[in-house]
Amino acid sequence: MSYHFSKTVDMSFDEAIENVTEELKKEGFGILTEIDVKATLKKKLDVDFRNYRILGACNPPFAYKALLAEEKIGTMLPCNVVVQEYDDGRVEVSAVDPIASMQAIENPDLGQVAKEIQTKLRVVINNL
Repeated sequence: MSYHFSKTVDMSFDEAIENVTEELKKEGFGILTEIDVKATLKKKLDVDFRNYRILGACNPPFAYKALLAEEKIGTMLPCNVVVQEYDDGRVEVSAVDPIASMQAIENPDLGQVAKEIQTKLRVVINNL
């Protein structure tokens, strides 16, 4: 089982960030965190890296359900979505597969929440 689902998109890096943010919003997600890996690696290690952004997406009603089902699930929240630009100019968007990331937790209530979130994240990626 893959731990993510991805799609190469025909748009610029910045357009991909905008589009994925809009698609996430349509599925009830907001962006809690945004990590610019390129800028961080330049600042901390003085190395050059490709455009790579990690968006921490959260759907509050589902996060609440997950927290009620499993008190330490916050260690796996929010759901990360990565936008990266390869050296050849291709831009790819990837989302974590919540079922894969939570399969070690034996909790059927949490499993149902993970399935619902997986469906929503797949819609986001497919709509790009």
